[in-house]
Amino acid sequence: MTKKLSTRVVIVRHGLSSYNSQQRIQGRCDESILTDTGINQATILGQTMSNANFAAIYSSPLQRAKQTAEIIQAKLVKPLTLQTSDLLTEIDLPLWEGLQKSEVKQKYPQEYQKWKDHPGQFSMTLTKDEKSVEYFPVIALGEQATKFWQEVLAKHQGETILVVAHNGINRALLTTALGMNPAHYQHIQQSNCAINVLNFTDGWGGAVQLESLNQTAHLGEVAPAPREGQQGLRLLLVRHGETNWNRETRFQGQIDVPLNDNGRQQSQRAANLLENVQIDFAITSPMLRPKETAEIILHKHPHMKLQLEPQLKEINHGLWEGKLEVEIAEDYATELEGWRSHPELVQMPEGENLQEVWDRAIAVWQKIVAQVEMRNDRLTTGLIVAHDAVNKVILCHLMGLSPADFWKIKQGNGAVSIIDYPRGTEGICVLQSINITSHLSGSIFDQTAAGAL
Repeated sequence: MTKKLSTRVVIVRHGLSSYNSQQRIQGRCDESILTDTGINQATILGQTMSNANFAAIYSSPLQRAKQTAEIIQAKLVKPLTLQTSDLLTEIDLPLWEGLQKSEVKQKYPQEYQKWKDHPGQFSMTLTKDEKSVEYFPVIALGEQATKFWQEVLAKHQGETILVVAHNGINRALLTTALGMNPAHYQHIQQSNCAINVLNFTDGWGGAVQLESLNQTAHLGEVAPAPREGQQGLRLLLVRHGETNWNRETRFQGQIDVPLNDNGRQQSQRAANLLENVQIDFAITSPMLRPKETAEIILHKHPHMKLQLEPQLKEINHGLWEGKLEVEIAEDYATELEGWRSHPELVQMPEGENLQEVWDRAIAVWQKIVAQVEMRNDRLTTGLIVAHDAVNKVILCHLMGLSPADFWKIKQGNGAVSIIDYPRGTEGICVLQSINITSHLSGSIFDQTAAGAL
């Protein structure tokens, strides 16, 4: 539905470092080096991406990122020169660097809490030229990330590039590209040697799509494992498997189209991915394609009862349902172009508008979160299976985006997204992963059908 995306950017974080393992704040300190585990992670990452057709590799100059990039570079089939950029250095936290997180919490309790809860407002008071200066690290990092995008995207139209950097700057690259508020900086997870993919149209300022966030399956884990003793809620948000209408680019909406054979295979692969995940409850849209997807996944969890939730149904496309995109273009050219460019403004003829889908999907999501009974010994994990539009609006909401940002989110058939509420249902959510599809094709890129909804 969106324009052809011309520039693809793969963003990865460095491998596990000595400061990571010691729970120390790294920032721009360059004493931290890769551990043996970090070297192994980088090696696996390089092997995973070895056949990718990268046009360039950019790295932070800090040694933990540069060494990761060099390990990846050595594994690539296509030889490339590594380019370092100071615009990829980690967030600057000068008062905290080298301290263990426990020390920071003890010495700077109020500041640490603001860092976690209100990162855009978090500041440090520094001395510069014998004067006290209030410095806002997250805001400064966003400006740094924006400069990187402006410099690099113009050089690589129509190409795929690799960026190897750090937790903080990766978050800033993602949030600035997607137009997210700095308040959501802490809502994005960046694991060591995880993979993110962004697609851009027309360079900086054009359309952008988050193809995937924080893929870790190549490292042998579905998502970052909860820390020892961590409680709270984890939700596995899955899009149904493929249908023939997905493959044909025919609008489904609320017409009850079943899975095709490939869709059942995709659902089985999602089941295999989630086989060893403890699932405590399962909810699905009652339509055939998500319901069958959920049932296939739950074959690995035979004692789980599946709940049906009508408010998770797909968007009602009204008179567009059952039609191919080319057919809709003949009769509703203006409306279809509006749907592609400004989806929040389009009223489907005799159907829904995006705000109506947003209202019902977010309401049921919040109801699910509020009604979960927490366990005292581990995470409570729920499976939710729904549709492209429903999943997109939920993820937009959790990222602080709006209905106008609908096309910024990719949801492939059979894809899995993972959302945590580590402090319980009253705390902030953390987007652990979005649009995991590697279990479907073995590729780091989403290769599912780009069909209609």
